Amino acid sequence: MLAKHNISERYTGPDLMSTFVGQNFRGVVMGLQSKYGFKLSDAEVDSYVSRELGKVIETLEAKAEPCVGVMPVLEELYKSKKYGLAVVSSSALSRVQASVKKVGQDGFFPPDHIFSAATSLPVPTTKPDPAIYLHACKVIGAAPGECLAVEDSKSGTLSAVRAGIPTVGYVGSYGGVIKQKEMAEVLKEAGVKVIMDDWSQFMDCLGKIEAM
Repeated sequence: MLAKHNISERYTGPDLMSTFVGQNFRGVVMGLQSKYGFKLSDAEVDSYVSRELGKVIETLEAKAEPCVGVMPVLEELYKSKKYGLAVVSSSALSRVQASVKKVGQDGFFPPDHIFSAATSLPVPTTKPDPAIYLHACKVIGAAPGECLAVEDSKSGTLSAVRAGIPTVGYVGSYGGVIKQKEMAEVLKEAGVKVIMDDWSQFMDCLGKIEAM
């Protein structure tokens, strides 16, 4: 994409994830256009998004792994029958569904409780727009203040917070203590209520937010 517009800068996959963390690929493409001052037609954007989606789903189906420690937490929440569970993502729905299925979490999340900012809305968007969280709350039938979000990016946190949802900031996905501390500050500034660096801490975080 950049080479086609005579732009010398290059990004690896991790570079894009770091620079545009929390955004879906359509948002990344829009961000690159804004950053480097070029313009793609709607058809070109759709083509890039479609190509990226196919490659990512192929990789996810082969290599996706659950976050360390998350499975026991999901099992406890699911068995308690006290909480409803949902996935609210910026990524395309087929990508999210492939991820959930590959890591063995599809039994925890009803198919109609998996939401995509890129696919589930009349007009595609991406986090930090709160639209996908507000849509999810409406479909589920819960007020935002009755819900809890877990987010690991600034854009995701802003999306949940702007929707009025109390949010836990998860920094365990970032390598190294220094990076985790940096992201904890970023997420606190974005509005998270509590920070966790390991899923074993989730139930304590949930209790703290329920007590607020």
